[in-house]
Amino acid sequence: MAGVNKVILVGNLGKDPEVRHLENGRAVANFSLATSETYKNREGERVTQTEWHNVVLWTPLAEIAEKYLAKGGQVYIEGKLTSRSYDDKDGITRYRTEVVGREMTLLGSRPSSEEGTQNETSNTGTTTSSEPATSENEIDDLPF
Repeated sequence: MAGVNKVILVGNLGKDPEVRHLENGRAVANFSLATSETYKNREGERVTQTEWHNVVLWTPLAEIAEKYLAKGGQVYIEGKLTSRSYDDKDGITRYRTEVVGREMTLLGSRPSSEEGTQNETSNTGTTTSSEPATSENEIDDLPF
């Protein structure tokens, strides 16, 4: 039986995406994404636990991230979990676990235009994918 490797995250960017353009013309974006869970401990105090995730997006999602994502922005990411190792500048082998995004939906409010004519909305409704959509205006429903 084949395995399943699927990750769904809704969180806030910890920093602006770092986008690199490779020699072959492809773009790759890297950023950290924070997801938080709040609960009450045994003493009845509210505790917030935050997890940080390393996210990687490839063209065309990387170019969209470069244009529309910024530190603090909220985003829905769907993809797969990958692990890799590399040698740092001191020759020490490092290990990194990343979420490679396949789908992205921008969440939160849009910034107002300079003229102030654009109203803020609670959801941008922008869904993008590295695979072609069946309809130009297709928007996937979130699973919650």
